Amino acid sequence: MQDVELRKDESETRIFKAVFPNTTNHYDTLFGGTTLHMMDEASFICATRFSRKKVVTVSTDKIDFTKPIPQGSIVELVARVNKVGRSSCVVKVDMFMEDMYSSNREKVVTGYFTFVAIGEDKNPVPILD
Repeated sequence: MQDVELRKDESETRIFKAVFPNTTNHYDTLFGGTTLHMMDEASFICATRFSRKKVVTVSTDKIDFTKPIPQGSIVELVARVNKVGRSSCVVKVDMFMEDMYSSNREKVVTGYFTFVAIGEDKNPVPILD
């Protein structure tokens, strides 16, 4: 069990992005689809670093958008393995928003992404050796 906890710690993934006009909706806030794309990417990297295997997203669960993210913000995505099954893992992603010109920072989105490890035949394999 200690090995799994160590792998979880070592696979934590952090990504920073700036919210530019090409990623916003008609309210000048980060488009929800773009947010999900960023979260899926961060969680994919985390699951891959955790397992060191080919993984695919099989589901998302409970995505909570608590506040709009205005253009000109900096966002940080923090992805961490939350749960491990035989061939799958669940990655929790928290997105934090920072004002570009102050130290104001708050958590604005949280979501869970489930990944399955697959072999060359594209069938599930154990996620850990």
